[in-house]
Amino acid sequence: MHVMIFGCGYSGTAIANAFAGDGVRVSGTTRSAEKMETLSRNGIEAFLFDGETLEDGLREALADVTHLVQSIAPGKADPLLRLLGEDGASLPPRLEWIGYLSTVGVYGDHKGAWINEETPCVPVSGRSKERLEAEDGWLAAGEKRGVPAAVLRLSGIYGPGRNAFCNLEKGTARRLIKKDQVFNRIRVEDIGAATRFLSENHLGGIYNVTDDRPGPPQDVIVEAARLMGVEPPPEQAFETAELTPMARSFYGENKRVSNAKLKAAGFEFSFPNYPMSLAQLWRDRRWRG
Repeated sequence: MHVMIFGCGYSGTAIANAFAGDGVRVSGTTRSAEKMETLSRNGIEAFLFDGETLEDGLREALADVTHLVQSIAPGKADPLLRLLGEDGASLPPRLEWIGYLSTVGVYGDHKGAWINEETPCVPVSGRSKERLEAEDGWLAAGEKRGVPAAVLRLSGIYGPGRNAFCNLEKGTARRLIKKDQVFNRIRVEDIGAATRFLSENHLGGIYNVTDDRPGPPQDVIVEAARLMGVEPPPEQAFETAELTPMARSFYGENKRVSNAKLKAAGFEFSFPNYPMSLAQLWRDRRWRG
């Protein structure tokens, strides 16, 4: 087995860790030489990929790739589909499975209602519309090539090194209050485990990779502060808070995302909700990464 992860960042490294083991070759791409060293230290065979060209070493490595995971944001077009061809003909010859990391942002705003993979997508932001187009491209490429292609729609990602504890320690945590606003989350290790599960079971199609407990974002801050034994930051009204356009756009989408399809397939989440997940990070002193 040779797993190639395009865009091997935070989630990609968790996926690499989930696949690592005897007889598994794990490769990943990054844009910078500095990050190549980080990947190598994590046991990942590193390649540079700028999204424009496939250098010779990367092309050679693709020759025996069996599992391809794409997590690079598409922009106006998915960079890998553009290079490998949407007809699937130029995909690695030994390919057995494709995984594409997307976002629950493709669903758009559903005013707090529960949604699942059958819910119509009404993306609001340009980046979510691009993700939806890339999803369609990868599903079509897999179908044309005759290999399962799975789209993993991820909710808000957190884990060691990226969590409310870190934000509280840095003084950047904010307790923004917007009436009835909820978000789902996903622990990064569960992204890795779900990717491996889908590949081992040769599953294609769309799957929500998200926790069981959508809730108000301010509640996560309060729970983390309680575990740390510190005071949470004061409440701020969302309407008057200073936010970047991207941060404000996240609050324009309100939904509760179901993970029932992935569970029905047999997957078990290690971190199904944020209270137990935060407690584990704090107890094991892993929250800083």
